[in-house]
Amino acid sequence: MIVFVLIAAVLAITAASYWLGRSYALGQAGGHSKALHSRPGYYGTFSALWVAVPALFILGLWLAAEGTIVTSLVVSGMPADIQALPGNELGLILNDVRNIASGDFARADAPPEIVAAAERYASLQSTSFWAMTVVVLILAIGGIAAGRRYIDPNMRARNAVEKVIMFFLIAASTLAIFTTIGIVLSLLFESWRFFTQVPFYEFLFGLQWSPQTALRADQVGSSGAFGAVPIFAGTLLITFIAMCVAVPVGLMSAIYMAEYATPRFRSFAKPVLEVLAGIPTVVYGFFAALTVAPVIRQAGEGLGLDVASESALAAGLVMGVMIIPFVSSLSDDVITAVPRSLREGSYGMGATKSETIRQVILPAALPGIVGSILLAVSRAIGETMIVVMAAGLAANLTANPFQAVTTVTVQIVTLLVGDQEFDSPKTLAAFALGLVLFFITLCLNVVALHVVRKYREQYD
Repeated sequence: MIVFVLIAAVLAITAASYWLGRSYALGQAGGHSKALHSRPGYYGTFSALWVAVPALFILGLWLAAEGTIVTSLVVSGMPADIQALPGNELGLILNDVRNIASGDFARADAPPEIVAAAERYASLQSTSFWAMTVVVLILAIGGIAAGRRYIDPNMRARNAVEKVIMFFLIAASTLAIFTTIGIVLSLLFESWRFFTQVPFYEFLFGLQWSPQTALRADQVGSSGAFGAVPIFAGTLLITFIAMCVAVPVGLMSAIYMAEYATPRFRSFAKPVLEVLAGIPTVVYGFFAALTVAPVIRQAGEGLGLDVASESALAAGLVMGVMIIPFVSSLSDDVITAVPRSLREGSYGMGATKSETIRQVILPAALPGIVGSILLAVSRAIGETMIVVMAAGLAANLTANPFQAVTTVTVQIVTLLVGDQEFDSPKTLAAFALGLVLFFITLCLNVVALHVVRKYREQYD
């Protein structure tokens, strides 16, 4: 909380620097903004950047390094036998030290050396905070004077500010790229560890999934089968059912709201339809498990069909309802954005409204529609809660929608629940599943880009 107060103080000084820099620039120009090279706001922004950038950078750097430095100083002052402990045991002791220093644990119940370390930890933290406060405030106040030195009516303030903004934009883009690279490398590294223990072909083409590896030689019930075909088949089955619901309903809703509905009805119907996207997935899971699944089971029994209590059909139908807004809302926006000149040209050639929609508007809006459908597919593939509650955890290799199946995301969650050590095939299998899912999503994006480029060339 105290750190937020310090950040607020830096922001207040930044705001003051903005107005001081702006006023100083106008004063240099005799109060005439036309005598300045740039608008007065750029001079204020230039002065504010001199305050905010160094102060917030040092504050972030200090907060990032403070914990490591304080911990190392506390450990160096502890007895030698404690310093020689293994990393996990030393971590538990340091956790006790932090709890005592923060007042969460009573000091009377702790050993004297732990209490002394806690007092040293609290003292070092207090010293570090006040030193950080002084340094940051000095940099912030000094930034006002430093920025003011460069302000001159002939100074290219706009160019300087845009260079700084461009630097931050490039830094943000670079961070996003390296984050993506880090995610891919982590998946590849952990998947490689998995494939050194389980053959690649067995994982991709195996027909049995039972990732319960034995911890002891005499342990039973742990087959260790890692054939992922049943999981991928279940994912595709549920996704296919969901898209059979979401695409027709969503696309037809978008066409009606964009081309046929009155403005009054559209202003009411579109927000109501988009409410579906805001309902928590656990609520959809309850609805699927308590309402849809029993109805499907009773209807199937009435027709003499064998329907499981947890079925792919129940999960797929409810998931399709959930992702209708992803198709309808985005497709509606894309269809509405089609130039009116295309409609008028079609009407001028004698086409009817339905012919104009089929032959002009939908082809012109196809790139955006494909994008909305692929977004819905990604949402369906990544859904977990509905599948857990309505489709179950059984990895059955079947195309029967009335049977229980599971998906990749559900298995990833199941494998990583609880305390895990990332050195067994059971846990590492989650990363292999994630890598395959990442590759499938990448292929979908490549297909989408191909479709978008093809039709953009035709209608641009």
